[in-house]
Amino acid sequence: MSPAKSVILVTGGSGLVGKAIEWVIENDPKYGKREGEEWVFLTSKDANLVDPAATKAVFEKYRPTEIIHLAAKVGGLFGNMAANLDYFRDNLLINDNVLHNAKEFGVKKVVSCLSTCVFPDKTSYPIDETMVHLGPPHDSNYGYSHSKRMVDVMNRAYNDQYGCNFTSVIPTNVFGPHDNFHLVNSHVIPGLIHKCYLAQQNGTPFIMSGTGRPLRQFIYSRDLARLFVWSLREYKEITPLILSVPEEEEVSIKQVGDSIVNAMGYTGDYKFDTTKADGQYKKTASNKKLMSLNPDFKFTPFDVALNETVEWFNQNVDSIRK
Repeated sequence: MSPAKSVILVTGGSGLVGKAIEWVIENDPKYGKREGEEWVFLTSKDANLVDPAATKAVFEKYRPTEIIHLAAKVGGLFGNMAANLDYFRDNLLINDNVLHNAKEFGVKKVVSCLSTCVFPDKTSYPIDETMVHLGPPHDSNYGYSHSKRMVDVMNRAYNDQYGCNFTSVIPTNVFGPHDNFHLVNSHVIPGLIHKCYLAQQNGTPFIMSGTGRPLRQFIYSRDLARLFVWSLREYKEITPLILSVPEEEEVSIKQVGDSIVNAMGYTGDYKFDTTKADGQYKKTASNKKLMSLNPDFKFTPFDVALNETVEWFNQNVDSIRK
């Protein structure tokens, strides 16, 4: 007998992580597609998941057996500050619609994507999985943060009440191909790649804001994708799991700038504007639980991952999100 068919639905399938999962499914010998699996990458064009009827229609169409839930309303700092209610409501509705239908349609497993912003603003470091609900999140994006925390609450409640196998993971800073390279509304690495590219094109200085001293843990999107697939297949708990490089692989923002300059072959003036704020010095997360469960996992070295991202940027510079 051939194995029963699995239909794995990936919401938010056209974003940075969704595209990385698609790449891994098609290309990775260990974490790629298995016999009997059908992978469906859902985009916002396929359905508005804020709408209960549209969400139900997607479940009726595809009848998923497993789900990786990435879809969310996301925005930058100023967007969140101006519309905390909108981020709270839209994400609550998206998550409620997806999980409710997953229960109704008998989905075997759901892995939802949270964010490190769920952690308390005032906390000790390194942060770990036990700290999610130990204090209020940062005030700037409390709407989005609380909506993401509620996924963990719903996962536990669905498990307690109905025995559903719904869990979540918490990635640290993600970067890679298919990122948002907008100069204002992007995360630090794609924004700096675009800025360096323009400096190179225009023969102007590449100026980075702040001192370059803050430290961050960056995870390559394709490594994160492998860990999402592993979580779907192997992670047994309902409690969230941090997906991150080890603490000792934190890199400074200056190291990020240096690596971008090298990867892009930029030879112009490169300096730091120390009149600009640095932001939080560090927000280290522990990956001890992940490595205890998946001890053989190998992360792509930062410079290798950055070179691949820059190469993808250069090949797609005319069509990327910027």
